[in-house]
Amino acid sequence: MGIGDVGELYGSLASRLEQIVRLDVRASDAVIEDACQFAWCRLLDHSHRVHRETVMAWLARTAVREACKLVRRHRRELSLDAVLEGGAEPAWAIAPAGPDRILDYTEQIGELRRLPERQQRLIWLHAFGLNYIEMATYEGCTRRTVDRQLTRARAALHERSPG
Repeated sequence: MGIGDVGELYGSLASRLEQIVRLDVRASDAVIEDACQFAWCRLLDHSHRVHRETVMAWLARTAVREACKLVRRHRRELSLDAVLEGGAEPAWAIAPAGPDRILDYTEQIGELRRLPERQQRLIWLHAFGLNYIEMATYEGCTRRTVDRQLTRARAALHERSPG
């Protein structure tokens, strides 16, 4: 299949693809449209290996995966504008940490520094909100390796914690 074929397919399948993604993923119109456009762009890159009879399934699978990823990212990101428009003060403005809490944080970070570098990175990536698959991609390893390294890091931190 060539690029010209992709243009022809877009005209005939674009609206159907959007319907399929809307049925599979609950998301805003913008997310659905972005996910579908992502799938079409990926098809341009992979048109040489996608067969015409399976193109709709390939597009749908790609768009649904992208839409799910966009929805997860949206849930993970904090919109400061939404917090401020909601009228509520952000948590960090209401209850600043006292000296005791700051000392606790400093000690916890010190404990993290004693871990192997890879485990430190994974703990921080997890704290930043990445899921295991995203961390594995970033680190160039498997999801299982991420799971094992985080389990070891937690065990080491638990052994060192008082009480």
